[in-house]
Amino acid sequence: MSQFEVQYILDCLKSVSSVDHFNKLKRFGINQEQAYGVKIPDVRALAKIIGVNHYLAQELLRANNHEARILASLIDDYKLLTEEQVMIYINGFNSWDVCDLTADLIRKTIYCEKLINILSNDNEEFRKRTAFVLMCSNAVHNKKADNSLFLGYFDLIEQEAWDNRNFVRKAVNWALRQIGKRNIFLNEKAIECAKRIQLQSTSSAKWIAADALRELQSEKIITRIKNKKS
Repeated sequence: MSQFEVQYILDCLKSVSSVDHFNKLKRFGINQEQAYGVKIPDVRALAKIIGVNHYLAQELLRANNHEARILASLIDDYKLLTEEQVMIYINGFNSWDVCDLTADLIRKTIYCEKLINILSNDNEEFRKRTAFVLMCSNAVHNKKADNSLFLGYFDLIEQEAWDNRNFVRKAVNWALRQIGKRNIFLNEKAIECAKRIQLQSTSSAKWIAADALRELQSEKIITRIKNKKS
């Protein structure tokens, strides 16, 4: 893969960027460092044109550009990823959007469960967030997964509910809610987990529990889960 081709892709990204969107990134809590200001639908459109290309994806990761990292995750081939290459993605996370959008790629790899267990108590904020976003991605997209997979996540969620860093606590909360919306059985288990978290002393744990219980016990969600089962 030539440097010319990578530069051409970067030029394409820059051509659909805007100062207006760049200025909005900070408002959305997105790191503006090395960003052009390209809307995600435009990045997805470019990914669709390029198609799956593992080698170009790896070159784009080296470009040190915000949108290029997102594009790389959209065109990479999960079957060809080594564990070292997955960690290059993860170690480069410095913003929630790159983390969350890359999670669907990582979820498909054979390293997913290992990474969830390793990263769930990591000291670095976005590495730790990755573990819980992977749980969310599994809950939403892994339709054939058995309940036992998600039961194993509850201990990690309960264990790390103390962490008050914004991007961690939101991901822990998100994981708990998404698992609890998968089916009635997991809904009940998620509610039980939230109630245990509620007994913890930290403000982060109490926020996670209260927010999760508000949604998971709502009539709207219970009805939706029952209808999904039907």
